[in-house]
Amino acid sequence: MIILASASPRRQELMRQAGFEFAVRPAEVDETNTDPSPAKRVEELSARKARHVYETSREIEDCIVIGSDTLVASGETILGKPKDRDEAIEMIRRIAGTTHEVHTGVTVMWREDGKDRSCTWSETTEVEVYPMTEEEIAAYADSGEPYDKAGGYGIQGAFAVYVKGIRGDYNNVVGLPLASLWQRMKKLGLLEKVMEERFDG
Repeated sequence: MIILASASPRRQELMRQAGFEFAVRPAEVDETNTDPSPAKRVEELSARKARHVYETSREIEDCIVIGSDTLVASGETILGKPKDRDEAIEMIRRIAGTTHEVHTGVTVMWREDGKDRSCTWSETTEVEVYPMTEEEIAAYADSGEPYDKAGGYGIQGAFAVYVKGIRGDYNNVVGLPLASLWQRMKKLGLLEKVMEERFDG
């Protein structure tokens, strides 16, 4: 059984898109992390989330837990989720007319041969944004879309009209690098396990 350690509707939609059957158990963990490397930061937080849910789901036999964390980096500045309108405007103004990076860390935890195992990695996508006027920035902030998203925007939403281009995995910007997750699980022999369980069920 797959357990997604995230309440994100975007990650859940991507999991369904791939054909995964899964349960949702959001991780409630301390997300404080000051590692200067964005990649290492999201890797650590994804592992922390996966570990918490894995440890509290031991009653489920053969569970596979997937934890994920996404952040946006503009130069040396890490952009999390804006707390209010002013912060949303500040974030959008910062990325407008520039190229920034979106980092997503993923951790998969499972039990094999009586031992707990895990695999953690991260993906990085570069996103180039068209210049935006102050009116456009304010209008987007007022749309309500920025407030539960790293960097203050959703590439799959209204902000799409300002995205000039990307280099890397589009789904990584949405919140889950679906292709690399699939390939890692395939390499680890977990896809076969998941498909067998579905067939047996």
